[in-house]
Amino acid sequence: MRFPQFNPRRLQARIVVVYLGMLLVVQAISYWFIQDSLSRNARATIHTELISGEKVFKRLLSQKTDNLEQATRVLALDYGFRAAVASGDQATIESALINHGERIHAHVAIFTDAQFHLKASATPINTASMVKAVQAYAQQDNHTSHSAHQIEVIDGQPFQIVAVPIKAPQIIGWVGMGFKVTDQLLKDLKDLSQLDVALMMQQPQGNWVVSASTMSPKQSDNLTRAWPPAEATAGQDLAIHVSQEEYSVVPMALPSSHGPSPVVALLMESVARATEPYKQLKLNLLILSGVGVIVFAIGSVVTAKRITTPLRVLSTSARRLEHGDYGARVHVASKDEIGELAQSFETMRQAIQAREGEIRRLAYQDALTDLPNREQFRTDLRHAILRAREEGVPCTILLMDLDRFKHVNDVLGHRFGDRLLRAVAERLRLEALDPEDVLARLSGDEFAILLPGTSPHAASLLAKRILQTFERPFVLDDHTVDLSSGIGVACSPEHGLDVDVVMSRAEMAMYAAKQTQSGCVTYHPGLDSASEDSLTLISELRTAIDREELRLYLQPKINLKTGKVVGAEALVRWQHPVRGMVPPMRFIPFAEQTGFIRLITLWMVEQVAIHCALLHSQGLDLKISVNLSTRDLMDQDLPAKIDRILSQHSTVSDKLVMEITESAIMDDPQRALQTLNKLHEMGLKLSIDDFGTGYSSLAYLKRLPVDELKIDRSFVMNMESDIQDAKIVHSTIDLAHNLGLSVVAEGIENAEALHMLASLNCDEAQGYFIAKPMPCEHFPAWVEQWSLPDAQHEGQGSEFAALT
Repeated sequence: MRFPQFNPRRLQARIVVVYLGMLLVVQAISYWFIQDSLSRNARATIHTELISGEKVFKRLLSQKTDNLEQATRVLALDYGFRAAVASGDQATIESALINHGERIHAHVAIFTDAQFHLKASATPINTASMVKAVQAYAQQDNHTSHSAHQIEVIDGQPFQIVAVPIKAPQIIGWVGMGFKVTDQLLKDLKDLSQLDVALMMQQPQGNWVVSASTMSPKQSDNLTRAWPPAEATAGQDLAIHVSQEEYSVVPMALPSSHGPSPVVALLMESVARATEPYKQLKLNLLILSGVGVIVFAIGSVVTAKRITTPLRVLSTSARRLEHGDYGARVHVASKDEIGELAQSFETMRQAIQAREGEIRRLAYQDALTDLPNREQFRTDLRHAILRAREEGVPCTILLMDLDRFKHVNDVLGHRFGDRLLRAVAERLRLEALDPEDVLARLSGDEFAILLPGTSPHAASLLAKRILQTFERPFVLDDHTVDLSSGIGVACSPEHGLDVDVVMSRAEMAMYAAKQTQSGCVTYHPGLDSASEDSLTLISELRTAIDREELRLYLQPKINLKTGKVVGAEALVRWQHPVRGMVPPMRFIPFAEQTGFIRLITLWMVEQVAIHCALLHSQGLDLKISVNLSTRDLMDQDLPAKIDRILSQHSTVSDKLVMEITESAIMDDPQRALQTLNKLHEMGLKLSIDDFGTGYSSLAYLKRLPVDELKIDRSFVMNMESDIQDAKIVHSTIDLAHNLGLSVVAEGIENAEALHMLASLNCDEAQGYFIAKPMPCEHFPAWVEQWSLPDAQHEGQGSEFAALT
């Protein structure tokens, strides 16, 4: 088996390490317990053997004592010896002692009278010590049981003492024999018990020496240095170390005739020798443990590999999924939990693959019309530009934007608008385009057409054909809808070699077509300058407020009944440091598109609040109107912002009139209505600007919290010459008055129009005939010198006169 390179960070290595670590810990603990158990058993066996050896040694001493007594008793019972004792034959007594002592191998032989006075001695030793030993032996209570034994130290040597009385028939003396305790006695004990025995003798100086031993001379010397040992732990034998070998020891003090015994027999068992039988067992356990570790290591590696191999397969599959490769099937031949995980992974892969396909479809295909979307069109255009560059043929794109679609969407609903877009796409595909042409929906009501290998002239002809197909109205759900579009044409390589450049120039041409109402415009360089100028203007507009370049202009409003000035409309002008005075129509649409109109509106409100306070201080109690845009009405924080401005400048809220157009309300009626209600609750006056030009005005008029209507200038400017406009103005005035609203007419260009409006009971008027917009600082002086022109001489036709 080939083992992989060890890497501690890998799961396989960690599994092997954990498993082997656990096994080694268990093996080590088991080995320790076995070792401890073996050691305990060995020491228990040693203890048992030592106790048994002690008993054997005592029995051996007792038996020898009995034997020696019997041998000595032979002399005491000898008739000739007793006769010599009775007659006091000293020479015969000593000869008998010598002869009998040699026969029984006694090293010391004496004879004492009954009072233990020495009478004869066969050896030249310290007879006094021998006499005392005989007397002590004779005085033992149990000597008659032949079980007593006595060891005495005579002339520095240990002797086993026996004494036998001489009776005739009373005790007339004692025969004492002393036998040296030699190595032979200890060897006999070792042969019986397998124990080492050492006879320790205490010297007068207090130290101990070995007098006899079954050990080697070197071990005996070491034993002399090791004895006596420290006290043993309770429940354990004494332990000494002889020649670096541990022995368990049971000391046995031998009886003496006086005081503590100076002779101690040490029964010893080598711990190493006792545990020798267990060494093979421990070796076998170690071998078995080693084999177990090897087998377990192989098994753990195999197990870890069986676990980690499927995981590596899943990891590889995950990396493939990460890189977008969803085609490789996840397959793991396993029926366990990892197999279940792999199956879940495969299910996830299939789900991701399906979702990825759907995402790609949604990313590159328009969900509403099933046409390519902007991203797909850009890709197709990029490829077409490359082919055009390689093949030397042009490719052209058309960008078209539907006119009046937003109005249709607002009036008839988004669902109808979606169906209308699908109908537009279908008509383009079936009636205007060839199969190789690419039609895409970019956004909203904006479509794009890619024409590979087509010149700008041929593309212009196709654009005219598209416009012709739009001349026929669309009929959906009994609704007939007329649509038109503006189409911009751009060609590569003539108009650019980059996708963004070509599309941007086609878009410029499209907006030019919509502005000029020319239907189709092909890009030309002149469009760039106008576009760049617009972008520059937008950029400069963002800093106009900070640089104090905006100017407040006021156009007066008069009361048609009294002729007095009652208010003014606030208008903004831009005093550009380079361009000069920029008219509102140049920058207001851009401000609407970018949302900057909100800052302009707040600037207007603050300037009006300042001038209202200024006019009030000059005795002019006038109302000033401010126009609100669509973006202003969508700002739910607008009322709070206006309230802060009015409070800051101490301006009364009813002096401020907010003018709103019907089209601004129609973009999001509900949200606009919420904003208007908040403004009305603040006490601000609300006015509908350009009334009559929007849609569904009557439907919303009854719901709006307005105070006045402002008739659009398109009706007022021609009313003296167009009876229909005059009727509309008349009807509007009556409608407003019936609803409790005041009416303001704008666009007064002559005295006749002023007179007609007065005769139609119009409340207020403004226009160039009264005054053009003027800088706010000129307004107070103009009010002071204003007087209503005399317009009574202006005549009216009979048809117009009937209106009044």
